[in-house]
This record gives sequence, C-alpha cells and structure tokens, in this order.
Amino acid sequence: MKARITVLCENSVGSISGTIGEHGFSALIEPTVGDPLLFDTGQGLTLLHNARRMNKDLSQVKHVIISHGHYDHAGGLKPLLEECGPKLVYGHPSIFKSRYRVKDTAEYYPIGIPASRDDLEAVGATFDLSKEFREIAPGIYLTGEVPRVIVYETGDQGLYCDCNGNEPDHTPDDQSLLLETEKGLVLLLGCCHAGLINTLEHIASMTGRRDIYAVIGGTHLGFCGQEQLRNTIAALRGMGISKLAASHCTGFAASARLLREFPKEFQIAMVGYTLEV
Repeated sequence: MKARITVLCENSVGSISGTIGEHGFSALIEPTVGDPLLFDTGQGLTLLHNARRMNKDLSQVKHVIISHGHYDHAGGLKPLLEECGPKLVYGHPSIFKSRYRVKDTAEYYPIGIPASRDDLEAVGATFDLSKEFREIAPGIYLTGEVPRVIVYETGDQGLYCDCNGNEPDHTPDDQSLLLETEKGLVLLLGCCHAGLINTLEHIASMTGRRDIYAVIGGTHLGFCGQEQLRNTIAALRGMGISKLAASHCTGFAASARLLREFPKEFQIAMVGYTLEV
C-alpha cells in the first residue's frame, strides 16, 4: 500500500503557521486506496484546530484507533465525534479501566479516558475491542496486546488502577498500528508502554517480518531508566530501521541520545510531520 502519515497532535509544533502543541499524540493515515484512519486523538485541545490548519477533513475519517486508555491519547475522541460525526473505534477491552498517576508523596491525579463509554457511544462511537493481533483494513494491522518478555523493558513507574497506589497498572491495552508498504513495515506508536523492543519482537512473531522501514510516535523512553534506554539503543542498532521519528513521551533527553546514536535515521515527529510511503 501507499499512504501519507501526518502528525496532528504532539507536544511540539513544526513550521505550519497557527498549529499548536499539547502533551499528547494523534496521527492521520491517508492511504491512496481506501478510507483515512485516525490513530489516537490527543487530549482534545488541539486535534480539530490543527486539522483545520492543515486542511485535513476529519469528517472523512470513519475509523479511529485508540492505542490505550490515557487522556492524552483518547481525550480528543469526544470532541471529534461531536464535530465530525460517528466513528468506528478500535481498541483493547481494557481502555476504560480507571487510571491514576500516584506520586511518592501520595498525591494522585486521574489519567484515564475523560469520557465514559456511554457518553462516547451517545455521540456516535461504535467500539470494536479486541486484545488480538488483527488486520483492520487491507495492509493495516493492530498489534493487539503486546507480551512483556524483554527483561530490561520495565516500563513506567507510578501508574495505578486505584488512587491509593495498591493496584499497579501495567497498561495491558497498549497496542500499536502497523502498515505494510512498498518500502517495508511502518509502525505507529501511541506511548509504547509495552516497550519498543517488546513491540518489534511481537510484530516479528506475528508476521514473520523484520523489515521495519519507519517507526513513528511515542517510545516512552523519557519515563524509563537509563538501563532500558541503553539496551533499547543496542537492540535497535541491528534492525536496519531507516526512519526513527520519535515524539511525545520519548522526552528531550532520550531524544537527544537517540539523535546522537542514530544521526541519519532520527527525526522529531512534531505537529505537521509528514511521511509518504
């Protein structure tokens, strides 16, 4: 397949006049054949505004993927439905779990989807939820639930399903979007809570392919320790990835390290970033 991928929501903005940033992520996938898809929706503060600035008509989008149930990836779903009409929404069965970030001081704040399933269905959402690897359109796949098998990919700390910090949240709903293109596989990440190498290994086991052309989106390396970052870089070296367009939860320090280690491949996928494959 051939497609254009455009980042609509991200923490930072590029050179497109009038676009604005927020802590979140969303990308529009426009295949040359077939309907456009939206991968994540950001917090809801910038999606519709940035789409208008970039002349992207989101009313033409029929399918939306929610990578996982956090506010910065699904908060824009309700405004999208209210302005642009009903959508079929793909995700994992656990996206509506209660989510909190709990600090060492016992201070906490909710980080789950801000709208309930009932509220979203009332404004036009139809949910298709599965934890399985699956094809949702020709050449377009969801990874489903990613097995956590890489020892050093310990993930983010401080995430819980309760506000008292008694039930750790391992974000089982974390999943990514995979495109088959003429240049190889293109992987879109929301936050990649499961770990980038876990995700790449899961894709290899499900498809039998390791020809990753591009990785776009949040790697969550900004919230992980130095050991995970070092081991991730070492694992990436032999994978032959041509474009590593990280953003969102990758963070400044990890992005700087990735740029130093992969000067030809690394880019920042800020608002307005576009890849044609």
